[in-house]
Amino acid sequence: MIFVSCNQAHEHVADAINPQYSASMMTSYGVNTLISDSGVIKYRIVTERWDVNTVKNPSRWEFMKGIFFEQFDELLHVQAYIQADTAWYYDQQRLWKLRGRVNIRNVNGVVYTSNELYWDGLRHEFYSTEFSRIVTPERTLEGSYFRSDENMSHYLVTNSKGSFLASDMSGESSDGASQPDASSTPDSVYVRPAVVKHAASR
Repeated sequence: MIFVSCNQAHEHVADAINPQYSASMMTSYGVNTLISDSGVIKYRIVTERWDVNTVKNPSRWEFMKGIFFEQFDELLHVQAYIQADTAWYYDQQRLWKLRGRVNIRNVNGVVYTSNELYWDGLRHEFYSTEFSRIVTPERTLEGSYFRSDENMSHYLVTNSKGSFLASDMSGESSDGASQPDASSTPDSVYVRPAVVKHAASR
């Protein structure tokens, strides 16, 4: 007798990997590098660890050990220092999320601090929905919402409190005959600081 048997081929498929457990495509340690935008060097990034993950949706760069930026002008002069405990860069949206002891200091003497800040590279602006504090040579502001251009020369603070130049609230020149109290607590303030060049310091 002849016995004939047929075995069907079975395809073995592994379970899908949850994106949150995906490995980074690249991990770099002790990074000190220059970043260009449209062929022009814009920033220096210094970080202990840099992970690039293209599997997560959206794809991102991760800086879980802290990050430090130097921001340059066209002549490679330092315009600002930016640092945070952790950061994520969503490359497709050109959006930075900075988290934990966020600090910005620029050459105009502006100092910004918050626990969280977003940096939109498409709109060229900063914004935050957490408590923020901004100190300039002219005023100090605190509020629960903050939005500014990248140079922090025009910014909006809402639910704010702090000290202001009298001309901020009255619209009069600082040498006008009558001035209101220089300390106010409006719901929102939009100001353009006077440009006073100072040497940036870390």
